[in-house]
Amino acid sequence: MRFAYRERKVLEDVSLRFGRGRIVALIGGSGSGKTTILRLIGGKLRPQHGSVVFDGQDVHRLDSAGLYALRRRIGMLYQFGALFTDLNVFENVAFPIREHTDLPKPLVRDLVLMKLEAVGLRGASRLRTSQLSGGMARRVALARAIALDPQLVMYDEPFTGLDPVSLATVSNLIRRLTDTLGCTSILVSHDIDESFAIADYVYLLAGGRIAAQGTPAQMRASDDPNVRQFLDGGVDGPIAFHYQARPIAEDLEVPR
Repeated sequence: MRFAYRERKVLEDVSLRFGRGRIVALIGGSGSGKTTILRLIGGKLRPQHGSVVFDGQDVHRLDSAGLYALRRRIGMLYQFGALFTDLNVFENVAFPIREHTDLPKPLVRDLVLMKLEAVGLRGASRLRTSQLSGGMARRVALARAIALDPQLVMYDEPFTGLDPVSLATVSNLIRRLTDTLGCTSILVSHDIDESFAIADYVYLLAGGRIAAQGTPAQMRASDDPNVRQFLDGGVDGPIAFHYQARPIAEDLEVPR
């Protein structure tokens, strides 16, 4: 698969596989294309070359109705949760159920309470979003992401800004819900320790390509320079700090 934003290449000959019942982590530096991959899977972006296949369907060959039907089978946990601030906890989780089904009110109520119970927040169902801590808000967002029992759940930086206890709680929830639902989970994160603790497989993106891949144990044992620089936080290595540019002397106006 190949993708570029106009002239700027983001992904070049990238091929990935996400198995059912597994957590696959996408790691790499900022701008390496991790979130772009999530947008390609959801059909928000279209690759210039190659295809994205979800459960046997070519995402970008679907018409609007087919694409929306496919998206109902995908849950998304956005960075910082992206809850509706004018709705309380219960209404946030109920939103996708009411939007995409015609279930009777008593059943919607029971489903919402079950999802909130799964993330430990059934007792907070009537709280406003302004009353939630960062960790609680992320768990509510997770309950909303799994409201329709999706086949695929995508997590975009789910650990950002969480304290150690909240981070461990959300991490354990992702693992437990993946195992319980039997769904596929794609995890985009810069948190190596938490990602490796729950992931079954890891892809490292660098320079628009897959620089390395393997199980967390294989990645930790790797002597690949890309892997070592990223896992060790090295300044020097193949993953460049500077965005590609011509020599600075060519851009500066130097008086003669």
